[in-house]
Amino acid sequence: MTDLDQLTQGLARNLKSLRAERGFTLDALAARAGVSRGMLIQIEQARTNPSVGTVVKIGDALGVSITSLLDSDQEPQVRIVPPEQAIRLWSTDTGSHSTLLAGTEAPGPLELWHWRLMPGDASTSDPHPPGTTELVHVTAGTLTLDVDGAGHALPTGTSACFESHVPHGYRNDGTEPVEMTMAVSVPEPR
Repeated sequence: MTDLDQLTQGLARNLKSLRAERGFTLDALAARAGVSRGMLIQIEQARTNPSVGTVVKIGDALGVSITSLLDSDQEPQVRIVPPEQAIRLWSTDTGSHSTLLAGTEAPGPLELWHWRLMPGDASTSDPHPPGTTELVHVTAGTLTLDVDGAGHALPTGTSACFESHVPHGYRNDGTEPVEMTMAVSVPEPR
């Protein structure tokens, strides 16, 4: 079984379990997540590899992190994530990528990411649920952080925090690669 097969089967198992725990029908979750019922069925049957955006929407609708949807193991008290188990969720042909380093559910979903953006690359994100906060720390290059239509230049060593319930994204307008660490905190489901 390939890593992708394991990821697809883990996502199928976790989605079914989390949907059942919350008492959501396929139709109810589809409406909440803005994802078609057919897509949810394909994911639960491990017949598709959905986009990162789709997985994020489903996680937001369920009130869990991407880690919870993709994780195949029960979490022990101390969960150590070696580099080879970090999950690369977005990449470009030029070498840009985002990697989910670790995540937890208590008190609400919290994710730790490493990003690399090559010159000229960008990644945009749909708004997250109200109360979601992102923290960004730039370790190399100058990141252009777009939040609700406004651009903010963040040179090496600069950090920022923002509420990400609005359209937002990350750009590298410079000539050097941008490296950044990001944490995303999602509020507990109500």
